[in-house]
Amino acid sequence: MPRPAPNTITFTIDGLEVQAPENSMLVDAAKRGDVEIPVFCYEPKLGYPVGACRMCLVEIEGIPKLQTGCSTPVKDGMVVHTQSERVKEAQNSVVEFLLINHPLDCPVCDKGGECPLQDITFGWGRGISRFVEPKRHFVKPLALSPLIAIDRERCILCYRCVRFSQEISEDYQLVLQERGAHSYVSTFDGHPYVAPFSGNIVELCPVGALTSRPYRFRARPWDIEDSGSVCTLCPAQCNVTLTVRDERVLRVLSRENPDIDDGWLCDRGRFAYPTLGGEARVTAPLLRDGGELRPVSWERALEEAATRLSRAGARTGALAGGGTTSEEGLLLGRLLREALGSPHLDSRPAGRLALELHRALAAPALQARVPDLEFAHAVLVLDCDPLADAAILDLRLRKGVRRHGLQLVRADREQLLDEARRAELLDTLRAAGEEVVVLWHERLAAGADGERAVRALLDLAATLGLAETDGAGLLEVPAHANGRGLREAGVLPNAGPELGELDEEGLDTQGIAAALAAGELSVIYLLDADPLAGPSPLPSSEHLRSPWVDRELWEQALERASTVIAHAAFLTEGVAAHASVVFPALAYPEKEGTVVHPDGRLQRLRPGVARLGETRSEAQVLDELAALVEQRVAVPS
Repeated sequence: MPRPAPNTITFTIDGLEVQAPENSMLVDAAKRGDVEIPVFCYEPKLGYPVGACRMCLVEIEGIPKLQTGCSTPVKDGMVVHTQSERVKEAQNSVVEFLLINHPLDCPVCDKGGECPLQDITFGWGRGISRFVEPKRHFVKPLALSPLIAIDRERCILCYRCVRFSQEISEDYQLVLQERGAHSYVSTFDGHPYVAPFSGNIVELCPVGALTSRPYRFRARPWDIEDSGSVCTLCPAQCNVTLTVRDERVLRVLSRENPDIDDGWLCDRGRFAYPTLGGEARVTAPLLRDGGELRPVSWERALEEAATRLSRAGARTGALAGGGTTSEEGLLLGRLLREALGSPHLDSRPAGRLALELHRALAAPALQARVPDLEFAHAVLVLDCDPLADAAILDLRLRKGVRRHGLQLVRADREQLLDEARRAELLDTLRAAGEEVVVLWHERLAAGADGERAVRALLDLAATLGLAETDGAGLLEVPAHANGRGLREAGVLPNAGPELGELDEEGLDTQGIAAALAAGELSVIYLLDADPLAGPSPLPSSEHLRSPWVDRELWEQALERASTVIAHAAFLTEGVAAHASVVFPALAYPEKEGTVVHPDGRLQRLRPGVARLGETRSEAQVLDELAALVEQRVAVPS
């Protein structure tokens, strides 16, 4: 459906003529004239304003009473005053009212130094209070959830957290209990607030009422630095701001990029950071000696790995996954194809696809963008669980249904492959409108019917004319965070960089496992990948256990392999049990490189903290290994 096309109008604010989109809210339009109107309850991401806090009162000529700037759309010729005596008196009174029961916690409050209430009190408060009555008190802090603490006496009842729960994540767990001066935020039934996106309410809170329990009392604003990066814990690739103190990540916040994540984060991305710098990290090279992995020097680990790789040569296979960057994928391809002469590498757990299908799926005209999920007439969710596969997309779909009348249709592979049921599906999508987005997961291409399912998907796209329709197309969710980037970097058995043709095709993921189990390959290189990885930490169905499809076959393969070389940040099940050499891997806050979002845009990782222990970048290790292997190949035996 058409995206909003703003009509620019001119209005006057404090004597300045300002141009702004018609019907934009006054608090937003005022910023175009460098005029700030204070707000507490207003947050554009939450949808239509509610005007609950009354902090944004302004005077508009022609209207006798003061108006809330957050809920007043601007019109052509409107004349607004934000500095009149009436406005100042009203704003002073609102601040005074909000501070009646607010405790003097600023010296110990985590929000101190970055608190909108502090800033507005200094900027718009009168500095004195007429109230001498005792302030109300609650037991503090209470555990609103395992991750969030609530200090109820700090709450100013702005309603942001409740609106998020009810209107954005739609978990409907938070409510305002009681009425009037006795109101307080709680869960409806008193149970802990446990939800996939609960951490967003901490960032939404304009005071210190809601705080992160892992971050509580860990730092103050003048102790920390902020660093922007991209979360690679799932394919959503949300933009984040890392709060850093003493080279450790202490907090993860959202970094505004509406086209990627709409300013939200899932709880996995927001609260997983303690493990990224925790004691469980591998921080030095490990070599299996006497059945156990023991720390060794980098020189010995590289020499041992290079010797074993050189000995295996073309009998080496490799897998890349996790948060592997595109640059690391290119270097892995160089090590396998050029230094070792092996074509056997893959990054897709789903299995081999014909090169023509890879190119057809990557055709620019057929690519949908994340915002298209919000504005399309219909979205077909095909063999995909958005909440588990790329959690933040779930919020985008809910927003489209709630605000724009998006029609959500779900289907699986069986429905796509059955002619009669596919015809019904096509009729449903055609009836919704021209702009149709198909959100599908890589697992659609897995198994014996995988290639047939992909061809049926392309046939459906052609029938609906998605390539010729703006705002329509296909959006694939890969199994790994940078799945699309690794494919474009040539980490495929039948395609090189930029999906170019190869002189020799190799084995895919399952083929590598079968060849290892049969003794046809002897060495496997695991770049941020563990075929025996356990179930996803997010709630999901059984198909999300290990993305590497056939666990039993991989157990046989790793057991039979003479050498398993792994890059790992943690000793996962497969690495701990089978690895011969382990190189410590970087977590995403420590990485430099690029990843490709599922919708095709390039995003950059920048290091926000120093590397732990003796950790080196994967790119450096791959480059050194390739050089060592090439030296051994060049020396005549």
